[in-house]
Amino acid sequence: MKIGVAVLGVGRWGVHFVRNMSQHSQVELVAIADPHPSQLNYCVQQFGIDPTKVTLATDWETIRELDNLHAIVVATPASTHYDLIYDALSRGYHVLAEKPLTLNPEQCLELTKLATSKQLQLLVDHTYLFNSVVQKGQQVIQSGKLGQLRYGYATRTHLGPVRQDVDALWDLAIHDIAIFNHWLGQTPIKVQARGKVWLQPEHQMIISNQVGLADLVWLTLFYPDGFEANIHLCWLNPDKQRRLCVVGNEGTLIFDEMSQATPLTIQQGYFAQEGDKFIPQGQNCQIIATEPAEPLSQVCDRFITDILKGSSSTLSSGWVGTQLVQILTGLTRSLEQQGEIIALPTFSS
Repeated sequence: MKIGVAVLGVGRWGVHFVRNMSQHSQVELVAIADPHPSQLNYCVQQFGIDPTKVTLATDWETIRELDNLHAIVVATPASTHYDLIYDALSRGYHVLAEKPLTLNPEQCLELTKLATSKQLQLLVDHTYLFNSVVQKGQQVIQSGKLGQLRYGYATRTHLGPVRQDVDALWDLAIHDIAIFNHWLGQTPIKVQARGKVWLQPEHQMIISNQVGLADLVWLTLFYPDGFEANIHLCWLNPDKQRRLCVVGNEGTLIFDEMSQATPLTIQQGYFAQEGDKFIPQGQNCQIIATEPAEPLSQVCDRFITDILKGSSSTLSSGWVGTQLVQILTGLTRSLEQQGEIIALPTFSS
């Protein structure tokens, strides 16, 4: 059996869903929808799409009742996600959604419960969770090689792209938050954020009362066991960094995405105390081997496999997507309140 899939939204990221789904052995790509005909034409030419076999449409309404449709991929702007996903789930379609699931945690929870009640797949494309380097990093932490975990830090900076609909927090933070949560096996109970606005002081996000889109954000995640993670985000910094670290009393695990040859390493070392002095011991750099694989291909394959097997993945489910949007919402409140620490509500899946 092949799963009939439609891809909604074929912009910068959506075209990669078309590529993966059109090449998947257990998928029949039945439709592509995007309001810009030029993007539809790009997919036809770039991926050899046959317009006589794949419906090309400029809106969801045109394809929502196709007979051979079983699942949809939603890669449209996040502000459109709720209505599209709700309609698709209500009609009995499985959904793979680009992150964030929606811009509102209550809406995320509603969609997740709807998918559960109808026994449908709702998978969120938190791509880093399917990255072989991130998955290996989780294994390293669980093995205890770092000793007692103490704190974490991450940096995600570059010169653009600058968004006009959301700030640097909503644009960039979800990746590192997802990795920290996955590696630690827990979610924050409190959050704090501070930011600076330079480029767009007059712009306002639809999810925030604060005027001005933050170009720089410093945030802190407070976890139940006392672990704290600090994240630096900026789209106004030519020093491009994609680096995340977890520090233990016996070493630091480093995920450096800019280091293609050795993206995952452990900097080992600890102190031996002699009187009132602390002497560094056991200093060494260990390269962690990983298997190369395209994360988005793994996302698509997991989605299709879960549909065929009727089993739901917990790795990047609607519940995970809801938790991440809940964290971003708390960070936005903290940002609006000039760095107040915000306690996060809890819910059970």
